[in-house]
Amino acid sequence: MPVDHDIATLNSLTTTTIDSCDGYERAAEDASAGRFREMFRECARERRAAVSDLQQTVRSLGGTPVDDGSLMANIHRRWLDLKNALSGGGDKAIIDEVERGEDYIKGKYEEALGDSELSPTALEAVDAAYRSVRAGHDRVRDLKHSMEGSAA
Repeated sequence: MPVDHDIATLNSLTTTTIDSCDGYERAAEDASAGRFREMFRECARERRAAVSDLQQTVRSLGGTPVDDGSLMANIHRRWLDLKNALSGGGDKAIIDEVERGEDYIKGKYEEALGDSELSPTALEAVDAAYRSVRAGHDRVRDLKHSMEGSAA
């Protein structure tokens, strides 16, 4: 059934977006510069709003929305904890890692936007969340590049 595909796709994106929220919150905790902490918190808030909208669309389609992130993201965060403890990479390492996550989530949304089996309702929800994802991705990308430019 097409509605099942819509719900599965939206729930998959919801899980990935929750992972992104958690990643931003973790980055805010770990960042030493106040301006980065606030930016990461703002990105987490934007992602939480996108999660809420995706969950509401799943409900409107008659499905049960997911409300937690993925096990793989938890494993990845634990690995990063160890890596950061050993390397002491600072804000640049955190921003590099956030950008990696942003590249991943942006790709997931772009894949869903290209899914010809999604209904117009699901596609509209994906597109709305993608705008937030893309803005966050671009903000982190630009920040990373500005840091590289100032370090050179």
